[in-house]
Amino acid sequence: MKQHFEQQLEFLSELEKLKSVIRRTYLLDSSRRENDAEHSWQVSVMAILFGEYASHKDLDMLKVLKILLLHDAVEVYAGDTYIYDTLARSTQKEREGKAADRLFALLPDNQCSEFHKLWDEYEAAQTPEAKYANAIDRFQPLWHNYMTKGKAWQEHNVAAEATHRINDKIREGSSFLWEYGRDMIVQAVKKGYLNEK
Repeated sequence: MKQHFEQQLEFLSELEKLKSVIRRTYLLDSSRRENDAEHSWQVSVMAILFGEYASHKDLDMLKVLKILLLHDAVEVYAGDTYIYDTLARSTQKEREGKAADRLFALLPDNQCSEFHKLWDEYEAAQTPEAKYANAIDRFQPLWHNYMTKGKAWQEHNVAAEATHRINDKIREGSSFLWEYGRDMIVQAVKKGYLNEK
């Protein structure tokens, strides 16, 4: 029992490092960029709030929350990969797969297996829960970018076409959120927050 508990504590100690993994997304007040722990917390709350907009009505919400709380855990080793960085994304799957193996191996066997399966499910994005989790994970930075007048988009010279293409995946988990997000992209271009090309 003590060894089991100490393995869990070791995992939590590593997970603490998410507080130091800085993302490209700015807080809504534009004062600083958010960290992975803040992102994971916010998308989890959003998933609960927006459950009524999910494409599938019989979601296992506890599973969705587990997925969202763990989906970026591997970034303690792999770092955050900016979604618009095509070069970094070309190695993301391999880097994050190795990080998942390393991180979840810290846990007792049963939790190692459960957490790895949840992370794999999110990555595959085939189940209703994973599709919804992915939709929320994409919607949150889209909303933040719009609310901060495109601060991160402008810093990285992001174009509307890339924003549409990358965020189109939202529709698989929530057509409502995608329609709302698509309108934000259109408005962002009109307001000069986002480059048209």
